[in-house]
Amino acid sequence: MSKILIHGAKVLGGEPQDVLIDGETIAEVGRGLSAEGAEVVEADGKVLLPGLVDLHTHLREPGREDSETVLTGTRAAASGGYTAVFAMANTFPVADTAGVVEQVWRLGREHGYCDVRPIGAVTVGLEGRKLAELGAMHESAAGVTVFSDDGKCVDDAVIMRRALEYVKAFGGVVAQHAQEPRLTEGAQMNEGVVSAELGLGGWPAVAEESIIARDVLLAEHVGSRVHICHLSTAGSVEIVRWAKSRGIDVTAEVTPHHLLLTEEMVRSYNPVYKVNPPLRTDRDVLALREALADGTIDIVATDHAPHPHEDKDCEWAAAAMGMVGLETALSVVQETMVDTGLLDWAGVADRMSVKPASIGRATGHGRPVSAGEPANLTLVDTAYRGQVDPAGFASRSRNTPYEGRELPGRVTHTWLRGKATLVDGKLT
Repeated sequence: MSKILIHGAKVLGGEPQDVLIDGETIAEVGRGLSAEGAEVVEADGKVLLPGLVDLHTHLREPGREDSETVLTGTRAAASGGYTAVFAMANTFPVADTAGVVEQVWRLGREHGYCDVRPIGAVTVGLEGRKLAELGAMHESAAGVTVFSDDGKCVDDAVIMRRALEYVKAFGGVVAQHAQEPRLTEGAQMNEGVVSAELGLGGWPAVAEESIIARDVLLAEHVGSRVHICHLSTAGSVEIVRWAKSRGIDVTAEVTPHHLLLTEEMVRSYNPVYKVNPPLRTDRDVLALREALADGTIDIVATDHAPHPHEDKDCEWAAAAMGMVGLETALSVVQETMVDTGLLDWAGVADRMSVKPASIGRATGHGRPVSAGEPANLTLVDTAYRGQVDPAGFASRSRNTPYEGRELPGRVTHTWLRGKATLVDGKLT
């Protein structure tokens, strides 16, 4: 069995220590460690975190391999420090049966860059009319525990209630794309002064907030778990905070881009800033950061949404919604949360590894960096600053809003159960 000695790493940002990996497991953590025949990685004060876990990734396979594949998406994940990702169900065919989720799961196992946990659709074909095979997907080899129609809202309250009742039986969770569709018809960006000035259809905050309010009450009524995808408004934060104060079993995520970018970017009419939900106001961004810091928002999730060049390099109205995010997420979180003093690195580990693994029941991930635990780890050079160059992305798509922007931090190494998937910033 191979041994790896990580020398002088700041575990969770603390004092430098050595970490010895033996096979798939962390064998020892301490100072002055040595191991005969071990490969030595000089960390030089870099920060060592548990491998990141993304609860919201679009891998596009099957059906949209021109955007991304399980192989390219998991390579992008490893480059960003992730050891597990949850793959959304809006593929072609939709992941609404045991057969499709098992296909995605097996592709992840074959490629080996990170663990792939498929998310099953809530409704057949994401059409919102009939529950999908939730039990069969859970009982399949993929062991699905998270269900979502992401990209579309489960707007029928009866269907949503039934889904919450169904997953309660096996401890699953429904992840809701909170968007009242009748309030967002023709919407192109956040509704407000900027949308009026630009002449673009407005996407009101209440379209998100009304669904969240309904769903936390349904979850309370049923006694089930609900997770809110890509929460984006200050009002949504207050609803989730209220729900948690009542003891409702609700969790929520925020994307890196909603922590950094605002609706002002849309003034360029550059479709790279077109995303669902839309970029919001400065006030919303500040509220999201504060809520992530105080735990009202539980996790950061990328909503990695790759698109081919032709789907984004066009006029605003025709462009697809979405941004890639796996390879820049940790840098954006460092910029917005760590460098601002809102979170320390232990907090980052909690929001980007421990809690997403817990919400998704990703066994073996989000574990402490201590002896006897699985060696799912990422090493980060937090002193690095550099410009984002999408030409170097492992993702098949390049639709990043950060091209040319200077961001801090760089993942140098990623280990999946003791096997290096990224070494010195290069995929193995």
